[in-house]
Amino acid sequence: MTDSSPATLVVRIKPHHFVDILRDVGRGQTSWPPHPYGHALHMVAARILADPDAVLEVELGADAICGPCIHNVAGLCDDVIDTSFRPAAPASKREWNLLLDRRWCESLGLAHGQRLTARQFAERLHNRLGDLPAIYREVPLDRVAARAGDLRRGIERFLSTVRDRE
Repeated sequence: MTDSSPATLVVRIKPHHFVDILRDVGRGQTSWPPHPYGHALHMVAARILADPDAVLEVELGADAICGPCIHNVAGLCDDVIDTSFRPAAPASKREWNLLLDRRWCESLGLAHGQRLTARQFAERLHNRLGDLPAIYREVPLDRVAARAGDLRRGIERFLSTVRDRE
């Protein structure tokens, strides 16, 4: 899940994975069951929610969630996405994720390898959320609007939990 030295655990994470965790929090989710694909979303999300000062490293390739996934073949995702409602999106999940992650990096001023805490990432999202229809331009606007509402709620819940701990 992480690259570590004894003093610091660093969670490598794709920007869209962090965004999706906060979106799920906005939907009221507080835990994730293990997935049949074997990926580590449940462990990474639990770590981030338990420690808002967890150090995250922006990853544009396979991250801590992807590591144990059955679709992670030599560091590359071989899965495909449902393009029925987003026909302009690439069918390759790897290509789709990279497209989204590059757009998130551009929108948030992030770069591959950059490190920040989960709290700092959430604050950046809060302050610079940007134009979700531009990030998810292949997705119908009604779905993007629902995602935006869930994401905003998730960011607020995460940051309010952080403030409550202080």
